[in-house]
Amino acid sequence: MTRFLMAPLLLALLLSGCGRSSEESHDDHAGHAAEADTDADAHGEDAQKGAHGGRLLSQDGDSVELAIAEDGTPPTYQAWLYRDGKPLPATAGNVEVHLKRLGGVDEVHRLRPRDDGSLLADSTVGEPHSFDVDVRATVQGKPHRWRYASYEGRTTIAARIAQDAGIRVAPVGAGSIADQHEVQGLLTPAEGAQAQATARFPGPVRSLRVNVGDQVRAGQVLATVESNLSLTTYSVSAPIGGTVLARNASLGSNAGEGQTLFEIADLSTLWVDLHIFGADAGHITAGAPVTVTRISDGVVAQTTLERVLPGTATASQSTVARAVLRNTDGLWRPGSAVKARVTVAEQPAAMVVPVGALQRFRDWDVVFVRVGDVYEARPVKLGARDAQQVEVVSGVVPGDTVVVEQSYLVKADIEKSGASHDH
Repeated sequence: MTRFLMAPLLLALLLSGCGRSSEESHDDHAGHAAEADTDADAHGEDAQKGAHGGRLLSQDGDSVELAIAEDGTPPTYQAWLYRDGKPLPATAGNVEVHLKRLGGVDEVHRLRPRDDGSLLADSTVGEPHSFDVDVRATVQGKPHRWRYASYEGRTTIAARIAQDAGIRVAPVGAGSIADQHEVQGLLTPAEGAQAQATARFPGPVRSLRVNVGDQVRAGQVLATVESNLSLTTYSVSAPIGGTVLARNASLGSNAGEGQTLFEIADLSTLWVDLHIFGADAGHITAGAPVTVTRISDGVVAQTTLERVLPGTATASQSTVARAVLRNTDGLWRPGSAVKARVTVAEQPAAMVVPVGALQRFRDWDVVFVRVGDVYEARPVKLGARDAQQVEVVSGVVPGDTVVVEQSYLVKADIEKSGASHDH
């Protein structure tokens, strides 16, 4: 059967029936009982169990019971030998388990006799316990072989369905993890970008030509005032181009000599004053990259710190670090609060993935590796992280193709299929 993935907005998503998913999940012990058949694809529900809760593989009167032992120890293969249903000593034969994982990685686990009558491998079976299994055994000189599939945390999604659902993949590769500090800040007009248009002589205001919020050019007439001294009308012009922030006059009112009638600011460039507290102030220096987030709608802008101001803000007892922001869309408004991330250092990492690639699956942090149309959960050990990326220490290798967008859809499909076992 193939599985069909419904639109991502239906978080029920979920994919319904397309390809083999890990509903062929294994129960490979006495917690993980190993599945097998005589060169068959029997699934867990069809498998015969042995006396120790393992998978019983039988052929021509000989049997091997195979399990993954995890009783407080790293998971390892353990086996017991039988002839005609009766236990044999561990020295009566030998067992090898050959595994082929998704992507073609091969493993061999050789089991050795123990005093308790079982055979035990000295190698660990790494997670996920999802592979094609080839058991090769000799019982009292007679060779046997069983092959079967034992999958978990795995599903199949057709390429077209994955594309329509927005599932995107990328190779695991090297990158860097930023040491970032989260801070709050305030937008203010830049120094030299503000000006006042004032009355030169006292007298009544005869006309007002602009309103608050209007864009004006340098030299544009904003108002006219009739001088009480000369009884002539003179113009009040904009000293700079920019946005009218305030109008402090009304038609017919008397303007005093030197009175500010209009406040104008060029808002194409703003200052971002960031407040740094405590020990963080010692790590943040001019030139550090800054990501500023507009709280109103989440829009982000990239800039760098221009300077760290001397002294401490009296009210907040913070150090102020200043960055310059290009107000390209005109929606960054003076007086608005912003959030910012200041990057003070970066460390290289051999393998990184986007934070969105990670999911929790059972008790693990996992990424989903894709090979063809097959997706499989891979437990990963994580290192340092920043807001965008996380370092992967182990669990994948460079070049592995992993899901980087809509990974939760893959997780949901695997869980829907019942593709899990209990540890």
